[in-house]
Amino acid sequence: MPEDLMSGPATADDVPFLQRVYAGTREEELARVPWTAEQKSAFIEMQFRAQDTDYRRNYPDARFDVILRDGVEAGRLYVDRCGKEIAILDIALLPEHRGEGFGSALLRELMAESDRTQKPLEIYVEKE
Repeated sequence: MPEDLMSGPATADDVPFLQRVYAGTREEELARVPWTAEQKSAFIEMQFRAQDTDYRRNYPDARFDVILRDGVEAGRLYVDRCGKEIAILDIALLPEHRGEGFGSALLRELMAESDRTQKPLEIYVEKE
C-alpha cells in the first residue's frame, strides 16, 4: 500500500464515518429527488444500515476497513478473502479524496495480492 495510505479494521466508533462515506456514494442520485435534507439523511441512514447488515450477514469473515490518507479518514474497503477468490465487496472514498489515484492504488494492491496468492480477484460493479 502506498505510504500515504493505510487501512485498519472498522470499529463501532467508525460507523458515523462509514455512513458519511456511503452518503458520498449516493450524492448524485439524491440530488435528483425533491426530498428535504432530513428525508435524505433518514434514507441514507436506513440504506447504510441495510447494506452493512447484509454484508456482515453474508460475509461474516470479511475484513471491513477504514482507509486513512496521511492519517485522515478517507474511505472504506471491504474485502472477503474466505473462499477461492478475493472478493471486493465495497471500495469507496469520500468525494474530496477521489480523482487522485488512491482508489487505483488500493486496487493495484489487491491485484498484487491476487497474483501472490493465485486467487482470482472479483468485484461487483453496479450499473445505472
